[in-house]
Amino acid sequence: MSRSAHPAGPRHADVLTEGHYSGPPADLNALDPKVWAQTVERDEHGVLAVGGIDVKRLAEEFGTPAYFLDEEDFRARARAWRTAFGDDADVFYAGKAFLSRAVVRWLHEEGLNLDVCSGGELATALSAGMPAERIAFHGNNKSPGEIRRAVEAGVGRIVLDSFQEIVRVAHIAQELGTRQRVQIRITVGVEAHTHEFIATAHEDQKFGIPLAGGQAAEAVRRALKLDGLELIGIHSHIGSQIFDMSGFEVAAHRVVGLLKDIRDEHGVELPEIDLGGGLGIAYTSDDDPREPYEIAKSLTEIVTRECEAARLATPRISVEPGRAVVGPTAFTLYEVGTVKQLDGLRTYVSVDGGMSDNIRTALYDAEYSVSLVSRGSDAEPMLCRVVGKHCESGDIVVKDAYLPGDLAPGDLLAVPATGAYCRSMASNYNHVLRPPVVAVRDGEARVIVRRETEEDLLRLDVG
Repeated sequence: MSRSAHPAGPRHADVLTEGHYSGPPADLNALDPKVWAQTVERDEHGVLAVGGIDVKRLAEEFGTPAYFLDEEDFRARARAWRTAFGDDADVFYAGKAFLSRAVVRWLHEEGLNLDVCSGGELATALSAGMPAERIAFHGNNKSPGEIRRAVEAGVGRIVLDSFQEIVRVAHIAQELGTRQRVQIRITVGVEAHTHEFIATAHEDQKFGIPLAGGQAAEAVRRALKLDGLELIGIHSHIGSQIFDMSGFEVAAHRVVGLLKDIRDEHGVELPEIDLGGGLGIAYTSDDDPREPYEIAKSLTEIVTRECEAARLATPRISVEPGRAVVGPTAFTLYEVGTVKQLDGLRTYVSVDGGMSDNIRTALYDAEYSVSLVSRGSDAEPMLCRVVGKHCESGDIVVKDAYLPGDLAPGDLLAVPATGAYCRSMASNYNHVLRPPVVAVRDGEARVIVRRETEEDLLRLDVG
């Protein structure tokens, strides 16, 4: 098997489009390893396989659309993050990217901690056996019930997001006769180079307590006075899908500045600093993500340098990769339903899923890659827009892509790098059933999140 089983077909005339392509790739059958899971390859007929199983067999057994997750790749990426940061730091997998009980067990076995941000995510983590002390609980509006359950379970930290939450957590912890370990999430005024909806460290947004104007310092004062809280550190998260480390450098400088002010005012050196997650992955060949060891080296050097300048002991660092672990490990498999050519414009290829299984294109104008995976083809490339079956003109899966000109109904297409924020943000729009997640490893495939059924939909409809 190989990642490029066929020679390039004839080139199509270059076309400037709204997306990242200005012309077709040299070989439509080639697979860029940056955007595909580690065990993905093509056979001599151009059929894609993952974990030793080809997609035609997977489609026949599990149907389409479906998410196929390379378990070995997931575990390898988890280990890479754990190894890169070593024993002197903590790696919390951000469960919001994708969470299931199988994933929780993998994380536990590979030595990662888990970050959750709702009662449902907490329930999933606990039910799958993640030790509560290795769980962090996030969220900008945790309910009293969620907080109580987290404190009762003994979660390792709760990240405080507002002045009201400082009091709320302290009160519940005192009622339960305990001191809850907490961090305070601050917004440091860093403009991450990312989409507005996923940039989270500028002041004008819902997350955290602003450093500007002394609000973060006041939050620290209040937390230190409350018997129900044990303040262990400061948390900062600047955004998502970030490739430029300069934002983290500015954020670390400002967080360490706050730590220095806390020491000078209260005589306390907080032992932890959490720099969040947000490191980008490759959705297309144009993306160039950093490896975990590069990120670990850079962040450790930044924090150490800033603390030395402030004459502070270097705190224990935490990071929260979610997308960077699970994103590249999965692809979504679709079946082509219709192929509609619009002369002089493009060809619309409709598949049997869409915005209900991947909302990111519509929500963030996200770009993805796509390949014909049920066979090879030497046909001339055609400019396509891959769209879904929903009643929205914005129901776009891949905005601009080149696919073989002989594409036909029944062909299988795969969109790589859909492990993060696809199944976790999936919906039942148009009462479409959410796809399954199938883990593949060493020639075996098993469902870890089953496909929804019409009975599931009707069971909730009690009217």
